[in-house]
Amino acid sequence: MSIEANKKMIQDFFEALSVADVDRIVDAYAEDGTCWTSGNFPLSGTVGKAQIRENAKGVLSVFPDKLKFTIHQMIAEDDRIVVEAESYGQHASGQVYNNQYLFLFRLRDGKIVEMKEYMDTMHANDVLCAGMSAE
Repeated sequence: MSIEANKKMIQDFFEALSVADVDRIVDAYAEDGTCWTSGNFPLSGTVGKAQIRENAKGVLSVFPDKLKFTIHQMIAEDDRIVVEAESYGQHASGQVYNNQYLFLFRLRDGKIVEMKEYMDTMHANDVLCAGMSAE
């Protein structure tokens, strides 16, 4: 696929995240696709497509008014795309979750083969994981 088609696919992926469309999120991944999240907290590490579905459902379900993602910039070359993004939403616990990210995507045939997610893991742990255990 072209660089422009790859960028459009990633924009659609972030739109799916922002509307909590778990099926579209998971469908964006190749069958052998993986997601790696930085840090050392319960959501960190590498997971495959089945766990991507469970993680997306779990995280996005605790934002009653959705978790909005904004792309600040996107750089693409060959089959790789780097995205600087921000999320904002009110967690079911009442806490505001506003995180900054750097995502690295590797695509194949219009699907995500690998996503690496770098973020403020302390903030994610404080809001997402603490909120999960409090519910």
